[in-house]
Amino acid sequence: MNPEMSKDFTRTLPLREFPLIKKFGRENRTLASFDLEITARCNNSCRHCNINLPALDEKAIKEEMPLKEILEIADEAISLGAVWCLITGGEPLLRDDFLDIYLGLRKRGLLITLFTNATLFSDKHIKLLRKYPPRLIEVTVYGVTESTYERVTRVQGSYWSFHNGLMKLIKEGLKVRLKTMAIQSNLAELPEIISFCVKYTRDFVRWDPFLKLRYDRNINKNNDIRLERIPLEEIIRLEKSDTQRYAYMKNICNDLILAYRPMTDKHYIFYCAAGVGNFSLGYNGIFRLCPSLWHPDCVYNLRKGNLTYAWRTFVPIVRKMQSDCADFLKNCHKCNIVNLCMWCPAQSYLETGNLDSPVDLFCKIAHSRSKALEE
Repeated sequence: MNPEMSKDFTRTLPLREFPLIKKFGRENRTLASFDLEITARCNNSCRHCNINLPALDEKAIKEEMPLKEILEIADEAISLGAVWCLITGGEPLLRDDFLDIYLGLRKRGLLITLFTNATLFSDKHIKLLRKYPPRLIEVTVYGVTESTYERVTRVQGSYWSFHNGLMKLIKEGLKVRLKTMAIQSNLAELPEIISFCVKYTRDFVRWDPFLKLRYDRNINKNNDIRLERIPLEEIIRLEKSDTQRYAYMKNICNDLILAYRPMTDKHYIFYCAAGVGNFSLGYNGIFRLCPSLWHPDCVYNLRKGNLTYAWRTFVPIVRKMQSDCADFLKNCHKCNIVNLCMWCPAQSYLETGNLDSPVDLFCKIAHSRSKALEE
């Protein structure tokens, strides 16, 4: 596997943000950025996706925030300090008013990153992006052959739409970063996918073997996601075969495997960076502390309130939540290898329905990583 593919290894780890909390404080309300999910709809139908709804889903279309509402929230976010915005989906370019949304945010001075599958770029899109370039465009590569790509997306013709769109971006000199998911449907082609990503990416390439369950908790779709997860042994093998990623992992071992866990008399659930400097906004106006945190006690409807309250009052309430779950307090709460684990309150909720339940799969991953590092 190509050693250049994952210089940003930490982006794939749910690192406990102890240094960040120590520097800024648990209740710091400085806002730097926000994620803006302008639609949950997608023109692809990837089985491993945790959010996608059909492109013509009428209910989803009806619930999407209109341009005026999006820009009003953006103005409030800027007044709170935000300088950077991630536009994501679903597939953002499905919105008929995507260009208006993008231009409205860009003209407000926000640094824009765009997540897209690159299948829907028209000359009109390219022209505007050239005139008002985003900070970055991130594209996920599901395969480098038509058969593999469309086995993942389950949409005929999607491979060439992706390929042509990506080549347009590269030809026009727009900054593109490629990434991929390591799943059952493309595992055999993963080395070729990585090589393709390295060829067309200006800085680093990120790959991720961890699939999150559905935000809507759809049972059948969650079963599909589980079937796409690769075995634990394969995850460890892939990480070890990526020499640069693994070397980085070893170099920061002291941060990943703690000599001790800083404990207090407070049984806080949140030690991560959720709601510290960033928030996530759903297509339907639902405010979240991070993209994955969908527990009903941890979300706030901006259509019934305002961003200033959500950021300054609601976020501290969530971050002060404590656990009385004996299993959590005995295990995850004081585990010294939690930074090698995929566990966090958001993931716990998606996997178990609770914010503070240990997840056996994540425990196995953490201990396997720890063992590999010791070797």
